[in-house]
Amino acid sequence: MTVSPVDLSGQTAVVTGAAQGLGLAMARELARGGARVVLADVQAQKASEAAEGLVGEGLEARSVALDVTDSAAVNHVLGAIASDDGQLDILVNNAGVGQKLDRISELPDLEWDRVLAATLTGAFYCGRAAAAIMERQESGAIVNISSINGQNPAALAGAYNVAKAGVISLTRTMALELAAYGVRVNAVCPGPVYTDFNRSVMKQRSESLGIEENEMIERIRSAVPLGRWGKPEDIARMVAWLASPAADWMTGEVIRVSGGLEGVSAAVPRRTPDDTGSND
Repeated sequence: MTVSPVDLSGQTAVVTGAAQGLGLAMARELARGGARVVLADVQAQKASEAAEGLVGEGLEARSVALDVTDSAAVNHVLGAIASDDGQLDILVNNAGVGQKLDRISELPDLEWDRVLAATLTGAFYCGRAAAAIMERQESGAIVNISSINGQNPAALAGAYNVAKAGVISLTRTMALELAAYGVRVNAVCPGPVYTDFNRSVMKQRSESLGIEENEMIERIRSAVPLGRWGKPEDIARMVAWLASPAADWMTGEVIRVSGGLEGVSAAVPRRTPDDTGSND
């Protein structure tokens, strides 16, 4: 097992949306630093298998089923973790969902509500529950996962853009409110990382532009100044560092980890007169 550059020995960390992808990479990196990591995910079986995998790597991890859109469940789960471990030192607010790409003029109510509930309201519920615990402890670190879309919106992803921009505002607000208790709150804005989440986005983007998926993937790669797609570990290392004592004079910061890419801002073409939509 590779030694982590951060020391999180003796700390309890909760990572939401940790059953796969970025969340699992973050959980692994925190555990490599010595933290007791709880993988919280609505996909209970997948989270359990992921935790078992980390244990098999010699790391300390367990899982818990959690729907971040359920306020009462969030309060119960985070309260129980703090009670069982005697503390809650780190929360990584990673849970969220992608959006079915669509113009704002045609974006259905249900899609808007679904994305905002999981990606922004879920971060609020978890952040609120953790804040109450960390205030009492007078210590703790919260890392919220936003996106470059939260800083520079992309066309056809209105609900996702707004949710991730909201996460940035939530981060800065919580940082101001919790600073007096020694609790730090920062955000990370990942760029394009080739996970299952972005595979789905690339498929939709290529279809909307009428090009092959491989061409879309290459367009994104070539737009990144450092010349490659990100890896989950690129994001996980920054999250672990922000959660660690190494960053103990940082709060309210929004850190972009994107290979230098600031955003994808290309406009979409005009529709033909027969194109119709519905916002049911």
